[in-house]
Amino acid sequence: MQIRPLEATDLEAWVRMRQALWPYHSADELRADAERILGGDAAPFLKIMTFVAEDAEGLCGFIEASLHPFADGCTTSPVGYIEGWYVAADLRGEGIGAKLVRAAENWARSEGCTEMASDAHADNELSRKAHKALGYKEKRPVVRFRKDL
Repeated sequence: MQIRPLEATDLEAWVRMRQALWPYHSADELRADAERILGGDAAPFLKIMTFVAEDAEGLCGFIEASLHPFADGCTTSPVGYIEGWYVAADLRGEGIGAKLVRAAENWARSEGCTEMASDAHADNELSRKAHKALGYKEKRPVVRFRKDL
């Protein structure tokens, strides 16, 4: 198992994994976003970095990490932030996710961060358990509201 930075040749496999993680987004939207990131556009973040997990069969996981100027529950700036984290379902529980998180944390540390943040939907028990297993602590629950105008 190798953890390495994303390369342009990884685009198709990365987009497929992004679709598995975020099925409520269209394939076109996820591809356009991936191409933008590969092109060096980090907006709306200060910076963004993607690491992939690769085994003999090909890519099997990724983590997208960014730098935010601030994050809820954090007191420093910038803050490393896990934007997206995915491991193929049949390989979960084998430590791949932890290796991806460590790669993102090391990158954030190299960028001057002393804190790392993330989020998960309140009903995503699997993600919440994975975060806690890696030493992340839940901070103030947040309820977001929206309204059609």
